Amino acid sequence: MASTAKTDPEEHNREEENAPSAEDEDTGAEVAPIVKLEEVAITTGEEDEDPILDLKSKLYRFDKDGNQWKERGVGTVKLLKHKVTGKVRLVMRQSKTLKICANHFVLPTMSVQEHAGNDKSCVWHATDFADGELKDELFAIRFPSVDNCKTFKEIVQEVAESQGKNEENKDATAAAADLLEKKLSVSESKTDVKEQEEAKDKKESAEEKTEAEAEKKEESASSA
Repeated sequence: MASTAKTDPEEHNREEENAPSAEDEDTGAEVAPIVKLEEVAITTGEEDEDPILDLKSKLYRFDKDGNQWKERGVGTVKLLKHKVTGKVRLVMRQSKTLKICANHFVLPTMSVQEHAGNDKSCVWHATDFADGELKDELFAIRFPSVDNCKTFKEIVQEVAESQGKNEENKDATAAAADLLEKKLSVSESKTDVKEQEEAKDKKESAEEKTEAEAEKKEESASSA
């Protein structure tokens, strides 16, 4: 006689619940990671510089061939001052890729002007190195607010003027050092001439003394 199949759904469910689950089963095995990742130090090239400006903005460059403005990227524009040389450079990276879209020094000749009556934008010329080679570029930058644009222009202007004073101080220091070197050279020359004259006088005195002694010897010999 054939056995009767279990058709009670509640009993069937109870059997499934009581059955050991593969997910709950602890095998005691330890799974080691396939690849071990090591911490890598990332350098940005900004380690020896102090930030003096940090503002979110959108940067454009003027395409001379197409006679139009082209977007360079959206990100943060920074002014970074070198801890040793005191030189300041403008750096901007795209926010998502961190690709450099502007990288140049703030020189005494740099001047930032308002862009076509837009008080949130300004323009300037610079010799830029963002693409790995020096290029003369015309940049335009737009900020979320008028205050940020004003802050950018004022700080860049202050930096440019301070860089100009630093250059003047360096020139003055170099000129003073050159003048001092010339004075020292003249002084050394005078000392050399004086020493030569003293040596000549001593030599002449020694010769005169030798001649006088020789004359005395001759006179003594004649008297004898």
